[in-house]
Amino acid sequence: MEPKNYLRHIAFDSVILGFSGDKLKILIMKYHNTGLYALPGGFVKMEENLNDAVRRGLKERTGLDNIYLEQFYTFGDVQRYQPESMQTILLANGNSTEQYAWMLERFISVAYYALIDYEKVVPQPDALSDSCGWYDIDNLPALMQDHNEIVNKALQTLRDNIDRKLVGFNLMPLVFTMKELQKVYEAILGESIHRGTFQRKMLGLGILKRHDKQYSGKAHKAPFLYSFEK
Repeated sequence: MEPKNYLRHIAFDSVILGFSGDKLKILIMKYHNTGLYALPGGFVKMEENLNDAVRRGLKERTGLDNIYLEQFYTFGDVQRYQPESMQTILLANGNSTEQYAWMLERFISVAYYALIDYEKVVPQPDALSDSCGWYDIDNLPALMQDHNEIVNKALQTLRDNIDRKLVGFNLMPLVFTMKELQKVYEAILGESIHRGTFQRKMLGLGILKRHDKQYSGKAHKAPFLYSFEK
């Protein structure tokens, strides 16, 4: 991580979201010997596009390509500058704060959210971390710097654009039941939705394709299967 290889004062943070079937999950890292928790993030190489840098970071943490990714906000308040956190991380991993002094400078962070298939991810920590794992969105540890604020902003962006962005498409299998789709919406919105109201709304949007019923013993109990129209 030589300073000559990276852009100064620009970083990225990723809010990586997955759906477990009942809960909306987020990928969080715990730094080695510090007790500090953070979003996955990183720096941009001199000869690298910003979006490519974020995709590189996502693949390193999840092992996945072709992830739905969207930039949603840039965080640059002076109060987010807390060099003590990075200093603690460097020292806990036996790194020289003189050699990596550029990491202790003030950074503006470009934030992205990523929607991925929870079942396909094998979380991978980076060289400075003990763990990289899934946490329930409503039961997060205290995150370093302004990372809790970044998470809240990502969730608000999703909620404001939940129909237009069709976020369920990126959190679910290709074929699903209406009940499964409703669970995704409820997890993101943080509230219950009336079943009939939700079904009428989704069918009225004209974005779903209906398939044969999913039989499981009793024919009258079998729900229809759906997929999103391309």
